[in-house]
Amino acid sequence: MNDVEISKKICEYRKRKGLTIKELANLTGVTSSLLSQIEKGTANPSLNTIKQISNALNIPLFNFFINDSHTENLVVRKNKRKKMVFKDGENLAYELLTPNLQGDIEFVLMTIPPNESSSNEQFSHKGEEVAYVINGKVNLYMMNTVIELNCGDSVKIPTLTQHKWENMSNKECQVIFAVTPPSF
Repeated sequence: MNDVEISKKICEYRKRKGLTIKELANLTGVTSSLLSQIEKGTANPSLNTIKQISNALNIPLFNFFINDSHTENLVVRKNKRKKMVFKDGENLAYELLTPNLQGDIEFVLMTIPPNESSSNEQFSHKGEEVAYVINGKVNLYMMNTVIELNCGDSVKIPTLTQHKWENMSNKECQVIFAVTPPSF
């Protein structure tokens, strides 16, 4: 990343914090004129100066050195989702709503056909899960309990908790769930 991009990031973060150049100068011990030159790209900040700015803005130092993701790489189009379909032609499906599993969270849409379940047995996974029923109703078998969830209900499933989903109705059910860290 070149100095001009660092300059733009410093200016952007300063403005996000609602600070003037003079206020940031007071917080960092760097002169207002040097900060102004850095933001304009006419002066090259030292690593020590960038550390001072980072501390004053309360942001990690590496934020000044990473490239921004292209926003198109953050979008998952409905017809481009990664999809897993199970059960010999049945329509039990999982669709990944996050672009990949590289971040701190995994976001998935599960579609359960009528009178089907997510698995034969309860299973567990490492990540903590929060689920929201967006369509239909479903039974959640969790440990030794059966919880009926209707459209609009949500539930938190602690990490390593045995569970399975079952649609007991004659209509398709859809559940959105997030798992952190990604582990499903």
